[in-house]
Amino acid sequence: MEQDTFPEELADALVGVQRLIRRRLRRDMPAPQLRGAEVELLRLVVERPGIGISDAAKELSLAGNSVSTLVNQLGRQGYLVRETDPGDRRAARLLPTPAAEARLSEWRTRRADLVRRQVSRLDEPDRETLLAAIPALRRLADTLREEAE
Repeated sequence: MEQDTFPEELADALVGVQRLIRRRLRRDMPAPQLRGAEVELLRLVVERPGIGISDAAKELSLAGNSVSTLVNQLGRQGYLVRETDPGDRRAARLLPTPAAEARLSEWRTRRADLVRRQVSRLDEPDRETLLAAIPALRRLADTLREEAE
């Protein structure tokens, strides 16, 4: 792999793996089918219950009205509750429902099982290489997040 093509090849590989994982999980998960942005928002709200729409939009690098649309969709599906923030009556806090927590738990379990099965099919040097790359990939994610802020 050439140094000048490395960034593009890395990005393509990461996107490709994520897309394939998402498609495989979506196919096997019970209805309703959730899009990537819906899952990302659910994950964020489960991790940070009470987060506001504007903070969620900033965290996910989405427009506020896009997050509001996602909140409405997930609310209709029984996954999110929007409450008025007692500290600021104009703002809303987002809370996950038990159904959202159960769905994400199932999703995480299925994702881990899928990746575990596929990684086990690789030879030992490839598994070790992937394991060694995790800290660098996390640092890359951190720098991308910092630059977005």
